[in-house]
Amino acid sequence: MALSSEQKKVYKRIGHHLKPVVMVSEQGASEGVMAELDRALNDHELIKIRLSVADREAKQALIEELCRASGAELVQVIGKMAILVRRTKKPNPQLSNLVRFKDQ
Repeated sequence: MALSSEQKKVYKRIGHHLKPVVMVSEQGASEGVMAELDRALNDHELIKIRLSVADREAKQALIEELCRASGAELVQVIGKMAILVRRTKKPNPQLSNLVRFKDQ
Protein backbone atom coordinates (compact mmCIF):
# COMPACT_ATOMS: atom_id res chain seq x y z
CA MET A 1 0.00 0.00 0.00
CA ALA A 2 1.69 3.19 -1.16
CA LEU A 3 1.21 6.30 0.92
CA SER A 4 -0.51 9.30 -0.64
CA SER A 5 1.27 12.64 -0.61
CA GLU A 6 -1.26 13.93 1.95
CA GLN A 7 -0.58 10.96 4.26
CA LYS A 8 3.18 11.48 3.92
CA LYS A 9 2.76 15.15 4.76
CA VAL A 10 0.87 14.33 7.99
CA TYR A 11 3.34 11.57 8.94
CA LYS A 12 6.34 13.83 8.30
CA ARG A 13 4.84 16.51 10.54
CA ILE A 14 4.32 14.00 13.37
CA GLY A 15 7.68 12.27 12.83
CA HIS A 16 9.69 15.49 12.81
CA HIS A 17 9.64 15.76 16.63
CA LEU A 18 10.18 12.07 17.37
CA LYS A 19 13.44 10.70 18.70
CA PRO A 20 14.91 7.58 17.05
CA VAL A 21 13.76 4.39 18.78
CA VAL A 22 15.76 1.90 16.68
CA MET A 23 19.46 2.24 15.84
CA VAL A 24 20.90 0.22 12.94
CA SER A 25 24.68 -0.13 12.69
CA GLU A 26 26.97 -1.19 9.85
CA GLN A 27 26.12 -4.86 10.57
CA GLY A 28 22.62 -4.25 9.21
CA ALA A 29 19.37 -6.02 9.97
CA SER A 30 20.27 -8.62 12.60
CA GLU A 31 17.64 -10.67 14.42
CA GLY A 32 17.80 -8.29 17.37
CA VAL A 33 17.33 -5.22 15.19
CA MET A 34 14.38 -6.82 13.40
CA ALA A 35 12.77 -7.84 16.71
CA GLU A 36 13.15 -4.33 18.10
CA LEU A 37 11.85 -2.78 14.87
CA ASP A 38 8.78 -5.03 14.95
CA ARG A 39 8.14 -4.22 18.62
CA ALA A 40 8.52 -0.47 18.03
CA LEU A 41 6.17 -0.52 15.02
CA ASN A 42 3.58 -2.54 16.97
CA ASP A 43 3.73 -0.10 19.89
CA HIS A 44 4.18 3.26 18.15
CA GLU A 45 3.04 2.71 14.53
CA LEU A 46 5.12 5.70 13.34
CA ILE A 47 8.80 5.59 14.29
CA LYS A 48 12.10 7.25 13.51
CA ILE A 49 15.19 5.09 13.04
CA ARG A 50 18.88 6.04 12.92
CA LEU A 51 21.09 4.33 10.34
CA SER A 52 24.85 4.37 10.96
CA VAL A 53 25.77 3.46 7.39
CA ALA A 54 28.17 5.70 5.48
CA ASP A 55 27.51 4.53 1.92
CA ARG A 56 24.38 6.02 0.36
CA GLU A 57 23.52 2.96 -1.75
CA ALA A 58 24.06 0.61 1.21
CA LYS A 59 21.83 2.82 3.37
CA GLN A 60 19.04 2.78 0.76
CA ALA A 61 19.31 -1.01 0.38
CA LEU A 62 19.15 -1.42 4.16
CA ILE A 63 16.05 0.78 4.40
CA GLU A 64 14.36 -1.24 1.65
CA GLU A 65 15.25 -4.49 3.45
CA LEU A 66 13.90 -3.19 6.78
CA CYS A 67 10.64 -2.05 5.16
CA ARG A 68 10.16 -5.30 3.27
CA ALA A 69 10.94 -7.51 6.27
CA SER A 70 8.75 -5.53 8.69
CA GLY A 71 5.88 -4.69 6.35
CA ALA A 72 6.40 -0.97 7.01
CA GLU A 73 6.13 1.93 4.58
CA LEU A 74 8.90 4.48 4.18
CA VAL A 75 7.70 8.02 4.88
CA GLN A 76 10.93 10.01 4.65
CA VAL A 77 14.72 9.79 4.73
CA ILE A 78 16.82 12.73 5.85
CA GLY A 79 20.51 12.11 6.33
CA LYS A 80 20.95 9.18 8.71
CA MET A 81 17.31 9.23 9.87
CA ALA A 82 14.33 7.46 8.36
CA ILE A 83 10.66 7.59 9.32
CA LEU A 84 8.65 4.38 8.94
CA VAL A 85 4.96 3.69 9.44
CA ARG A 86 2.97 0.50 9.90
CA ARG A 87 -0.64 0.73 11.06
CA THR A 88 -1.90 -1.78 13.62
CA LYS A 89 -5.42 -3.13 14.02
CA LYS A 90 -5.69 -2.09 17.69
CA PRO A 91 -3.41 0.89 18.43
CA ASN A 92 -2.52 1.57 22.06
CA PRO A 93 -3.68 5.16 22.75
CA GLN A 94 -0.84 5.75 25.22
CA LEU A 95 1.94 4.54 22.88
CA SER A 96 0.78 5.12 19.29
CA ASN A 97 2.32 8.26 17.83
CA LEU A 98 -0.48 8.39 15.25
CA VAL A 99 -3.16 8.48 17.96
CA ARG A 100 -1.32 10.76 20.38
CA PHE A 101 -0.31 13.39 17.80
CA LYS A 102 -3.10 13.18 15.22
CA ASP A 103 -4.49 16.64 16.07
CA GLN A 104 -1.20 18.51 15.83
